[in-house]
Formats: sequence, C-alpha cells, structure tokens
Amino acid sequence: MPIDITRLPQAERFEPPGHQGVGPVHLFGGEHYDGAVTAALSHYVPGGRADMSTVPVETLYIVLTGSLTPTDADGATHVLHALDSARLTAGSQRSVDNHTNLPASMLVIRPNLASPSFHAPETRS
Repeated sequence: MPIDITRLPQAERFEPPGHQGVGPVHLFGGEHYDGAVTAALSHYVPGGRADMSTVPVETLYIVLTGSLTPTDADGATHVLHALDSARLTAGSQRSVDNHTNLPASMLVIRPNLASPSFHAPETRS
C-alpha cells in the first residue's frame, strides 16, 4: 500500500461550526476521506476561538506554535504552549481561545466517524 501524502498547500480548507478567527485545513479528512484517523491543522488568529461544544469522539490537541487556552464545562482553564498536548474524552465539552496577540497553531487528531473501519466503543449497561 502506498504512503498517503498531503502537502500543506493542497490541504482542504473547511469551516467548522462555532469557530471564529480559526482557519483549519484537513491534512487527512474531509467529505470523501475514508481513513480511520483524521488530522486537522487549525490556525487561531489573536482573539480566535472555538465555542463551547461537545467533543463527539476522543480527540487529541497538540499545540504547535503560540499558546491556546481550552476551557472545560466546569470552567477550568488550561493554557497550552508549543508542544503541549491535551486529550479530550468523547462526550466532554470544551471551548478554545487564543488570548494572546500572536497567532497559534494546533494539530487536532481524532477517529474518523465516517470510516468503514470505525467501531464506536460499546457502552456498558
């Protein structure tokens, strides 16, 4: 099987709901993507934010440049700097803000719900 390559200039831009001042691109993902894992690169301008919302599946955040502040549903904030990472469990809520005067970039990695190989975790009764 060949190695799939995405060159940044060819990465597909998208606009997730509830995001202002955020310019994300799919490194791996998008409407016709069938891989098991997605990866998006999100660029937050100063003052950029993602509104409080529920995380549908376990998600990893890796801040590449700058500083970003995720806030959980209880109001706890966590300032993440370059190369800091965070794991969000499925069903948790979060918002993300860039409170600085510099841009910040974050890699977002999660399972692809649309993938034929995705199997939702079984719930216990």
